[in-house]
Amino acid sequence: MTTTNHGISGSNALSLSRETSAATYSGFVMLGLMLLALVAGLAGLGLFVSSPIAGIAIGAVAGIVFLFVACGFYLLQPNQAAALLLFGAYRGTDRNSGLRWRWPWLTRTKISTRVHNVTSERLKVNDLRGNPIEIATNVVWRVTDSAQALFDVDDYNKFVFVQIESAVRAIAAKYPYDDIEHQETTLRGHAEVVSHELKEELQERVGVAGITIDECRLTHLAYASEIAQSMLRRQQAEAVIAARQKIVIGAVSMVENALQLLSEKNVVELDDERRAAMVSNLMVVLCSERDTQPIINTGTLYQ
Repeated sequence: MTTTNHGISGSNALSLSRETSAATYSGFVMLGLMLLALVAGLAGLGLFVSSPIAGIAIGAVAGIVFLFVACGFYLLQPNQAAALLLFGAYRGTDRNSGLRWRWPWLTRTKISTRVHNVTSERLKVNDLRGNPIEIATNVVWRVTDSAQALFDVDDYNKFVFVQIESAVRAIAAKYPYDDIEHQETTLRGHAEVVSHELKEELQERVGVAGITIDECRLTHLAYASEIAQSMLRRQQAEAVIAARQKIVIGAVSMVENALQLLSEKNVVELDDERRAAMVSNLMVVLCSERDTQPIINTGTLYQ
């Protein structure tokens, strides 16, 4: 899908059509009537020898009935519907599968009510912070109101495709791609929330066409190629900073516990200078990225 269109919202759109049940009949019953007309026509031919006028009349009536009934048959598969029209006026929808029969002067338009599965193209959009990203979604949808789908929009298939693109762009612009501090709802970190909101947004847009959205899932999410490397370096830097902060906080807590235990158990008496030296050594050991090398002091802390 390459066309961008901000479609009308279902709550603001004026829907003119609603599906109703059509007055149709079982085709098998009408098939029996057609066979009776055929038998009557054959009987009229047999009567033609003894009573030509009666034979012609019976044969003509049987032939008209036969042709009349034959023109009204049509087939519907499971999860398929037929909208019936009388000179352009909607007269209801038949959802009964199998051999069906309607009045011959009614025209019909078939429509599939099966589940449709659509995967959108990768769209390049800007997230909440203005970063260009690539995003794509998979949408499961179906027609639930045949009258709206056929008569309230020009082409309901194209309408759904355009609204998918429009909804994806709208949702992608509402959230940042990522948040290293995990304080915001993001596209990458809250896929379930984003997918649910995308489903609601899309349902509101396609409701005017009698479409029901069953499921929406993001299938692709990444930074655009022109900034992918720089954003990766930024993410790595932010991750390193966040990790360092946690290490420092943990090290300070461990040093405090160590000093408190030494003081409580009277292991050693530490003045301010000794306490500072121990804190410095412990912080180096706990925060260093490399293995520490022990140094044996044969003198005192002051020499």
